[in-house]
Amino acid sequence: MLKNAYLQRVYDQVLARDPNAPEFHQCIREFLESLEGIVDKHPEWERNAILERFVEPDRIITFRVTWVDDAGKVQVNRGYRVQYNSAIGPYKGGLRFHPSVNLSVMKFLGFEMNLKNGLTTLPIGGGKGGSDFDPHGKSENEIMRFCQAFITELYRHIGQFTDGPAGDIGVGSREIGYMFGQMKRITNQFDAATLTGKHLSYGGSLVRTEATGYGICYFTDEVLHHQLNTSFEGKTVIVSGSGNVATYAAEKAMQLGGKVVCMSDSNGYVHDPDGIKLDLIKDIKQNRRARIKVYADEVPGATYHEGCRNIWDVPCDVALPCATQNEVDVAEAKKILDGGAMILTEGANMPCTHEAVAMLQAAGIPVGPAKAANAGGVSTSALEMTQNSMRLSWTFEEVDERLHNIMRGIYKAAYDASVEAGQPGNLVVGANIASFLKIADAMLHQGIV
Repeated sequence: MLKNAYLQRVYDQVLARDPNAPEFHQCIREFLESLEGIVDKHPEWERNAILERFVEPDRIITFRVTWVDDAGKVQVNRGYRVQYNSAIGPYKGGLRFHPSVNLSVMKFLGFEMNLKNGLTTLPIGGGKGGSDFDPHGKSENEIMRFCQAFITELYRHIGQFTDGPAGDIGVGSREIGYMFGQMKRITNQFDAATLTGKHLSYGGSLVRTEATGYGICYFTDEVLHHQLNTSFEGKTVIVSGSGNVATYAAEKAMQLGGKVVCMSDSNGYVHDPDGIKLDLIKDIKQNRRARIKVYADEVPGATYHEGCRNIWDVPCDVALPCATQNEVDVAEAKKILDGGAMILTEGANMPCTHEAVAMLQAAGIPVGPAKAANAGGVSTSALEMTQNSMRLSWTFEEVDERLHNIMRGIYKAAYDASVEAGQPGNLVVGANIASFLKIADAMLHQGIV
């Protein structure tokens, strides 16, 4: 139960309207709990139904995606776009192609994007979309036909001043390219600033591939320096996952002086006490598209262990869960504590359960929430839009420095808000408050809409 009657009433309304949406309930509850310490200072929120409006998306677009596979069989998938809030800028958020995609997941991700984007200092609102299409095992032509069918419906709802989708799980530069090409064919416009995550040859940005992973480590480095008076140098690091986010979080952690000893995929994890050879991980996952078990077969001294959640059996100083949502529950959080971790930063979207975060915080471990720590991806997407709109292309170093500065700013905003809320160092609370105050102020200025 929430202590404040207004907050509880808003939460009850969410439960009543979306009874079968556990992921969405989880993120709303965490957000509302963060406001307990400040909601009484803002009676204007209740008068103007700011929270009721904030938890309800501007619109939800659901559509059928019909395409033909290589065998000539007609396939039908479901597509989504949740346009959450545009008070501070056009909707911005990724497209996810994965069998787990449903409306609850899309609403949760869209809501988190809203708060995440509010922290970036960039003029972008929150949105998310995708489909239950599974790209695994599909041919190149099947993926192209699906992407073309998907964007043929979605194109009418997006645009650089309306909604700018990017990539997410199952959607990389290949998929973005197929969607961009089809959209260009339909509209007869080279609208480079709408879809981001493009190949460099037609308007993509340097650092975009690395941005989320790099940003996680830039954020973590700020926490290590300012709250723990230390750095990555000499620290043992565990990164769960081996996708794009995990790979480049591992890369930047190594560049900052950390030793990454474990990475994982959905089957299990590898442990290399001498430090993960990232070039080999990249080759296995990006080129060979093989299981991570292969790493242990090819590296003497490395071991493979079944069960991806068991990765936290290995002690570490820095925990970076970068695989999927709710991968760290109370059991895993206890392992992380027992292993001597001094910090956990969320790389995936909501990888820790509410109870796990509470356990870590109670033990004095700083938790970097995903909405703050993994905002590097969407920040660089917005920087890609900026470059496209200006008809310019920045160097890797220019984009990386802008990203680094954005992540510094996100940490400072979250930390300062945590102090103002009377919970110094609680970055979960701080991130929620800092972003919401900005968006709520814009909503108040724009009237009852």
